[in-house]
Amino acid sequence: MDRAAGDIETVCIDAPCGRLAGQRAGNIFVFKGIPYGKPPAGPLRWRMPEAAAPWPGTRDATQFGPICPQATTQIEALLGGTLGEQSEDCLYLNVWTPGCDGLKRPVVVWIHGGAFVIGAGSQGIYNGRHLAARDCVIVTINYRLGAFGFLNLADATDGRAAGTGAEGIADQVLALHWVKQNIASFGGDPDNVTAFGESAGGMSVAALLAVPAARGLFHKAIAQSGAAHIGYERERSARVAHAFLGELGMAAADGGKLRDIPFETLVKAQIALMADLRDGRDSRRLGTVAFQPTIDGTLIPAKPIEAIRAGASPGIPLLAGTTRDEWRLFSAASPRIRLMSRSALEERVRKIAGEAAPALLAAYSEGTTFDRFNAMMTDRVFTVPAMRMLEAQGARAPAFAYRFDWCARLLGGIMGSCHALDLGFVFGTYNTKLAGAFFGTGPTAEALSRAMIACWTNFARNGNPSGPALPWQAYDPQSRSTMIFGDGPPHVTERPNEARRLAWETIPERKLGP
Repeated sequence: MDRAAGDIETVCIDAPCGRLAGQRAGNIFVFKGIPYGKPPAGPLRWRMPEAAAPWPGTRDATQFGPICPQATTQIEALLGGTLGEQSEDCLYLNVWTPGCDGLKRPVVVWIHGGAFVIGAGSQGIYNGRHLAARDCVIVTINYRLGAFGFLNLADATDGRAAGTGAEGIADQVLALHWVKQNIASFGGDPDNVTAFGESAGGMSVAALLAVPAARGLFHKAIAQSGAAHIGYERERSARVAHAFLGELGMAAADGGKLRDIPFETLVKAQIALMADLRDGRDSRRLGTVAFQPTIDGTLIPAKPIEAIRAGASPGIPLLAGTTRDEWRLFSAASPRIRLMSRSALEERVRKIAGEAAPALLAAYSEGTTFDRFNAMMTDRVFTVPAMRMLEAQGARAPAFAYRFDWCARLLGGIMGSCHALDLGFVFGTYNTKLAGAFFGTGPTAEALSRAMIACWTNFARNGNPSGPALPWQAYDPQSRSTMIFGDGPPHVTERPNEARRLAWETIPERKLGP
């Protein structure tokens, strides 16, 4: 008999990490704020993470742990808010499970997005209850963000400060180690783990496919709205670090003093640096996603897309895709972009495509200038990188493509099927307070969420998202079969927007991605 969802009781379990007191609500157990790493502060600031030691006694696991220091944004309200105080002591994770037993359920490890500078595993939209109800174990994690996890200070200060710019990815690897060692105590199978993320989290999943230290720690991969055309070479990431030092009024020779600066001051410097990137400015050529993983040559030995093509993760099935109108989340509220002239669009395209600009413009000829710009940026940053990652990994394991076409209900529909809109449907949290105004509600939304949850958990279980009522063909370079999730029943289409895809074949690959 199902327990009433409102009935909450305290439950205790013993795991290798230590004894935990969590809660059971209905048929789902939840354990929050479990430390997986030592606090990366003081002497460990900008160092590679170290595993947390087992604790004596019983640890309370009914409250989320602190989150990485970050700037707050309006997007957080749409995603259910961020729960938890900010602290450098932020390496915590949370577990939802149907049973703390020995049934070896599939495990899904969620890596949140947020341009590598915001977010937390405790955001309301990432409540794992609905996915866990499909007999899976769900883990959401925090990791170091921005200047704390992706700042190449070692090169920028000639070794006077630690920090390779890959510490945030190393945190994710450490969290996967924790899962391998502990998840059986939560009813999960350590030999059936899916790494799962969206936006910067999807890019993190792609990076993990290229990380030798992550091999054997996860067995399937889901990348939503984020692919493998990421990662700065050391010279470029050091340029970002130099700019960061400038915001602090410091020089390379001051690197030894960085460890003692309050984290609040570091966050202010990060905010100041990123202000220069808004609306495509970037006078210092730092990139629109200035804080992203450094290709350090050790943890991340090569650009993820190159490593995947070379066979870095053979045998790991991949599910990847995008929303149809990703870029509208970033442009809908910008009058400068909404009122962009045709000549301004053409100038932007020339900067991207050079001599191939006429062909690229011709491929995006439909709609207003605003429509054309958003379609082009969606493909450049998200869609084309996703397809190329699917091609690369699909040569060595089953790969499945999707596109999300449901439209946001805000701003009279101008946001379309924008970035992050799929999250509420995959997690089943689309109709929570505040979020419902963004995602939409009603019977059609409910059916869409049920279908996506079924497909995603099917994939986590056996590496194939198909179900009895929804066959899903694997992706290949000829058919490019893509499952469409939108207002009607999910369905497969072949070679969507093929003319647009072909236009990007003439553009240097370094122009793709964030």
